[in-house]
Amino acid sequence: MKFLDQAKIYVQSGNGGAGSVSFRREKYIAFGGPNGGDGGRGGHVWVEASKDLNTLIDYRYKQHFKAKTGMHGMGRDRHGKAGDDVTIMVPVGTQIIEDETDVIMADLTEDGERILLAKGGNGGWGNARFKSSTNQAPRNANPGEAGEERWVWLRLKLIADAGLIGLPNAGKSTFLSSVTAATPKTADYPFTTLHPHLGVVSLGVGERFVIADLPGLIEGASEGAGLGHRFLGHAERCAAIIHLIDVTADDPIGNYRTIRNELESYDEDFKSKPEIIALSKCDAIDPETITAVKAEFEKETGQTPFLISSVAQQGLKPLLSAVYGHVETRRKDEEATKEAKRRKIAIERGEIEDTQGWSP
Repeated sequence: MKFLDQAKIYVQSGNGGAGSVSFRREKYIAFGGPNGGDGGRGGHVWVEASKDLNTLIDYRYKQHFKAKTGMHGMGRDRHGKAGDDVTIMVPVGTQIIEDETDVIMADLTEDGERILLAKGGNGGWGNARFKSSTNQAPRNANPGEAGEERWVWLRLKLIADAGLIGLPNAGKSTFLSSVTAATPKTADYPFTTLHPHLGVVSLGVGERFVIADLPGLIEGASEGAGLGHRFLGHAERCAAIIHLIDVTADDPIGNYRTIRNELESYDEDFKSKPEIIALSKCDAIDPETITAVKAEFEKETGQTPFLISSVAQQGLKPLLSAVYGHVETRRKDEEATKEAKRRKIAIERGEIEDTQGWSP
């Protein structure tokens, strides 16, 4: 299955059905009066997040989604049936952005979360609704209300625990294949990764987290250069960033600064996001050079970089343990936030007492 992280679609909710103009015409019932029923509402367009999906590839081949029109009202006070709804299934982590205004309409981050993207039009009133003491035989009915229509962008931002970034050919794909069961393409030339890849790291029972391997960034990526600019958004949701630097490069510290500048130019939040620096391909260079580069990074960043070799399986376990520490911290924070929200709702409903002096 191909990976697609953005798609443009057109949605249109159903029109409401028209109300009916009808009168009772039964034997022996004089002046039976109006009995025209209301029209049914038009179908809604919903968007729902599903953990079973991981790409928007389906919306490359189908871009138009239209809900059904409501049935018209009929005589004998029969109301029309509501039009069938349409539900668009998207991966968890999908943002919905209005095409004309670029406003983020929704950010679906939980399985089963759904929003109403286009509301169906209300059905029109039949003439029975207009009967009054001064108008015993109304001959008018309302048409159905028109539905909504709009173009929207679906943009997927992978919900991974850690993001793997670096210049092209820094060893990201090799690292991912070494620590997970993922099998991304690896080769001795740049830009072998054209789409993000996910892999699950297992450090033990209950100690698992997801790593996203993002295509290589280059200078100017935040302004659209190269391939990586399209995928920088995937790193926004990560608990930590693993920054791989090729220690065999001519200027490792310069390469590090290039990527940091692109990240911070793309989004200021990257300044506060935890970053773990790893010098890769350490098996291909002499220890003296590694020591010098390590000292240079300690001076530049204030932290000690990890020395790893994905091919030789060296230094990987300490690096992954450090990443898991950040992942575990975020998971605890998220669980505390969810628990506080559940408690607030329970207090508002009167299901539990407020023992902490909190008032909604």
